[in-house]
Amino acid sequence: MNKRFYIETYGCQMNEYDSEILAGILLEHDYILSDSPENADVILLNTCSVRDHAEQKIHSRLGELKHFKDKNPALKLGVVGCMAQNMKKDLLESKPYVNLILGPDSYRNILRHLDSDQTQTIDTRLSKFEVYDGLFPARKEGINAWISIMRGCNKFCSYCIVPYTRGRERSRSIAGIVDEAQRSVDKGFVEITLLGQNVNSYDHDGKRFPALLEALTAVKGIKRIRYTSPHPQDVDETLMKVHAGYKPLIANHIHLPLQAGSDAVLKAMNRTYTQSHYLKLTDMIRKYVPDMGITTDIIVGFPGETDADFRETLRVMNSVKYDSAFTFKYSPRPYTKAWDMEDNVSENEKAARLTELIRLQKKHTLENYRNLIGKDVEILVEAPSKRDPNEFKGRTACNKITVFPAGVYRPKDLVKRTVTDAQGITLFSRP
Repeated sequence: MNKRFYIETYGCQMNEYDSEILAGILLEHDYILSDSPENADVILLNTCSVRDHAEQKIHSRLGELKHFKDKNPALKLGVVGCMAQNMKKDLLESKPYVNLILGPDSYRNILRHLDSDQTQTIDTRLSKFEVYDGLFPARKEGINAWISIMRGCNKFCSYCIVPYTRGRERSRSIAGIVDEAQRSVDKGFVEITLLGQNVNSYDHDGKRFPALLEALTAVKGIKRIRYTSPHPQDVDETLMKVHAGYKPLIANHIHLPLQAGSDAVLKAMNRTYTQSHYLKLTDMIRKYVPDMGITTDIIVGFPGETDADFRETLRVMNSVKYDSAFTFKYSPRPYTKAWDMEDNVSENEKAARLTELIRLQKKHTLENYRNLIGKDVEILVEAPSKRDPNEFKGRTACNKITVFPAGVYRPKDLVKRTVTDAQGITLFSRP
């Protein structure tokens, strides 16, 4: 009888992609995908270690899943991904019922470990070469396909654990990425999103990220190309010229993490750029692509951040006026350089700064969205609106959700509509 597997995924898009890789391997070897843990012979939790809250969720979830092991001792329960890499000793000691611990470079070995008679198996060795080229992910039907183009990180930001859980940067071949993109389109996907910790650090045999983007524009049937997330240090004019030359096929949206606006905090974070460099960069981006949608990540309350430092972050926000921002309160992570820094900004102050930052960002978001009223936008149709079955929703090339009458449209269509209203983080195009 074929065995059934169930995967739960936590964390970033890279983890989503890794779960698709794992599912692809298992399906190729006659496992069957289960839609719930109750009926599974194998349960895998694909985990994240970026924030403490994510780790606590995994510990809690493992406790909930233990009763399946109690009922079925033959069940294999596994923890894979960044938390497996980072906390294997703790997992072994506190969760002896976990059978399998696999780091993010060990997925090719999963069948061997599942077939093992050992009560617990651990495989967390980081690789200098593994990029999972040649494996095709098992994806659910949809509009967008995530495609990992590289793994690891060389930047060593002082707050970030990724270089320790995913190793050093290594890139896939352009041919392998183009092949996966074409196969994805052939299976019905019309949009691809390229993934990498610092996606524009891509470098394979001297071919850099702009060359990869150009190669992907030749994929037959592709309607939109996105990527996330670049590092400001590696964004240059060559990349923006490619954006301008292949717009809107290459979406006019860039997620450009700021993290902080103060030079002192940026230096403590080891971000390798200054406020001035960052603002010149956003000016250059908008010179080549004036309607580029820019989004960002920001951390408040990093060790040593003063109120004056925080005001510098608000200054950058007022200058750039991001479409949206992922915002976080700093939380110390073991093994990072910042772990040894005094976490000297109080929780109350972090919360107050975050509240002020979010309020400003909401103001900028609404301003940016309202500036599009009366303008035509190209929308990739995604699905019926959850609020009204007579309307559809989709995304513009600059990644803004738009709602419009259903009409004769179908998912995966590219349509042009005039924006008539903007509310919150949604555009509307109505008669």
